[in-house]
Amino acid sequence: MGAELSLVRAPGWDRYGWLRHGFSTRAGGVSTVYGGADLNLGFTKDDDRALVEENRRRLVVETGGGSLMTMRQIHSSLSRRVDDAGDPVCEGDGLMTNVSGLLLGVLTADCVPVLVVDTAKRVVAGFHAGWRGTVARIVEQGVARMTAEYGSKPEDLIAAVGPAIGVCCYEVGEEVRERFGTEFDYAAELFTPERHVDLAEANRRQLLAAGLPPGAVHVVGECTVCTLVDGRRKYFSHRAEHGFTGRMMSVVGVVEQE
Repeated sequence: MGAELSLVRAPGWDRYGWLRHGFSTRAGGVSTVYGGADLNLGFTKDDDRALVEENRRRLVVETGGGSLMTMRQIHSSLSRRVDDAGDPVCEGDGLMTNVSGLLLGVLTADCVPVLVVDTAKRVVAGFHAGWRGTVARIVEQGVARMTAEYGSKPEDLIAAVGPAIGVCCYEVGEEVRERFGTEFDYAAELFTPERHVDLAEANRRQLLAAGLPPGAVHVVGECTVCTLVDGRRKYFSHRAEHGFTGRMMSVVGVVEQE
C-alpha cells in the first residue's frame, strides 16, 4: 500500500475558511512509471494519462473540491485572469481569480511555486517561477496585476513560496548569474561562490518589493533535490532525476462559505 496523499500547507492559512491551498508531494498517487505509487500530476510523455487524471482527482478531493484550472507554462512573466471554469487552457506562468469553486494549479519539478492570497477581497493567485520566470519578475508583476485587476492592496496579501530546488543543490552557469546581475541590485546576495542560486529567496524578495509585509510571506524551504522521506525523494526533481520525473502541483482556490 502506498503512502497517503498529504499536502504541505502554509501555517496559519487554515484560519480563512473560504481558502483552499496546498503543495503536493510525490506520495499518495497511482502512477508507477517513476518508482511506484507516485502522485504525478503532470501529463508527461512517460505516464498513463488515466493515472494522472486519477491523481488529479485525488488532489482535488484532498484540497476540498473545485474545478481545477491549469495552464501551458512557458517560463514567462505572463499572468492570466480566470473568470470561469469553462475558460480554455492558456499559455503563461500565473493564474489569478476571485471566482468561487475554481482551483488554480501550478506544475513544478524544481521550479518555484508561489501562492498569493488577498485576504480582504478573496482573490487568489498561483505563479510558476523557474530561473527565467524569476528574472522576468513573474511574481512581482503578478502582484501588480492583482492590484490592477481586483484592487488588491499589498498589505492585505499573504504568500507562500513552495518547495523548489534549493541553494544547496542548484548550481547554474555564469550566464544565469549575469542575467540576475543585470536585473537585481541584490543579485550577489542570491549566489554562493560556487554559483549556486537561491531561487526561493529571489522570489521572496520580489514579494517584498511588491509591498507585502515580511511576516506575510512563508517560505516552505524544502529542497526538491535532497529532501528525503524514508530514503526516497519527497518531491519530484527534474535535475536530480535527469528529466525522467513527474510533476508536483501547487493549488489555491476560493470556496463559498455557508
